[in-house]
Amino acid sequence: MSSRRRVVTAGCVLALAVLSLMGPVAEAKRTPPAGTVAVSQSPPPGVMEALTRDLHLAPGQIMERLRNEARLTPVAIELRKKLGVRFGGSYFSGPTSATLTVASTSTADVPLIAAAGAQPRVVDKSLAELLGLLAVLAKKAPSPTADSIVVRFPEVRVNKVVVLSPRPAIVDDHIKDVGLDGDVLVRPSDERPKPLYDLVGGDAYYIQGRVRCSVGFSVRRGTQNAFVSAGHCGNAGNVTTGHNGIGQGVFQNSVFPVHDHAWIAVNSNWTPQPWVRSQIDGSVNVTSSAEAVEGAVVCRTGSTSGWHCGTVQQRGASVQYPEGTVSGLTRTSACAERGDSGGPFISGPQAQGVTSGGTGNCSSGGTTYFQPLTPILSAYGLTLTTAAATPPPQETEPCTGYARTVRGSLRDGQAHYQPGNLYYRSATQGVHSGCLYSPAGTEFYLYLQRWIGWTWLTVATSESSTNRQTVTYTGTPGYYRYRVVSHTGTGTYTLGFSAPS
Repeated sequence: MSSRRRVVTAGCVLALAVLSLMGPVAEAKRTPPAGTVAVSQSPPPGVMEALTRDLHLAPGQIMERLRNEARLTPVAIELRKKLGVRFGGSYFSGPTSATLTVASTSTADVPLIAAAGAQPRVVDKSLAELLGLLAVLAKKAPSPTADSIVVRFPEVRVNKVVVLSPRPAIVDDHIKDVGLDGDVLVRPSDERPKPLYDLVGGDAYYIQGRVRCSVGFSVRRGTQNAFVSAGHCGNAGNVTTGHNGIGQGVFQNSVFPVHDHAWIAVNSNWTPQPWVRSQIDGSVNVTSSAEAVEGAVVCRTGSTSGWHCGTVQQRGASVQYPEGTVSGLTRTSACAERGDSGGPFISGPQAQGVTSGGTGNCSSGGTTYFQPLTPILSAYGLTLTTAAATPPPQETEPCTGYARTVRGSLRDGQAHYQPGNLYYRSATQGVHSGCLYSPAGTEFYLYLQRWIGWTWLTVATSESSTNRQTVTYTGTPGYYRYRVVSHTGTGTYTLGFSAPS
């Protein structure tokens, strides 16, 4: 298609503002108010399964190992402080981490280490000295493009700096030339580390380094990972980079006008994820692509304006853009802005389509049209990447099968924050799930909230008319808490919840 189709007037197609200088929004990293403590929890079922599989240990051994590491890690931290510049590193050993070894450069520290419950070891070089050697090696090493030194690190178990290389003989000669052969151990290795990035709906991507649009949904075509977006964002053959400026993929097919859709194949650095998100306002899992009924609530997210919602107004709309007519669009009352084009529309966990164009903005309000997803998948033979719908745990009593369980009592109209009127910290990205059970005849509502630096933001809600509420939410690392509210009735409740550790 002619590149002339890409010339877009303000208020029509939303994506084609040239925003090459715009970077991702940085989230404030502030902790919740003082006077609260973090919660420790046993591994949820999925983590226990992974530990058993990947460490080749029985569940009982896993639990023993976790207990040992929880008990001895504070010992290692305290000894490091006491040893100071003499500290030579520490490490666990044994299948259940039953032994903590702490190294020092002084034999005088042996009684101190043993008294603390660790295995003493005397070494020639402190950890600080090993790190210093690493810095010297970094300055004197051959260029990384020479494919000689791939990975280097201090190895406290052997009290040396270790270099991994596919060409160890060449590296050995270089280490001798710079006079570090007594302190550096070279090991042959085929490791080729590379950065890995999540492909997530709503994130920014750039076309030919100048035009910004938003990822729609992660998809695949056979074994090829990809995503869908708006056709007006780019032509077949256009190269894309991700929100972080890293090379991402290539437009395979693109249609605009008549329709407004495209799919972009991505390289192996990018892993498709089954959720859509705003970098500030949280994520939603996508479980399927059932079409929402007219009048239903729909929400969209994009790299400019984040989450905004409205309702499905009409389907099958034809829009006369300056480049030509696009048919088969869905009209909504949600707002959007330039750069949001191609981003995802959802209804609950159901994928609906990708943002095409509209009028207005998210300050004064607007009308936005999306290209339905089903025709895109059908046109290109694509499969939507989805998160499996999580069935309720098999229960012999209410809300079991979760990593943590807390209980409380509420009067009509009262609210609690859990756990323990505090919060918990999640150190990794993943799925948070909660289950609230209250007595028959009551309606207790459940809200998951996330600390965003200055306030608590509700990121998942369950307000059904039953006495059992469940929520799931895919979130980034941070601080979270549950709010339990008695909408109707008085009684004792049970809250079970699991979170990424």
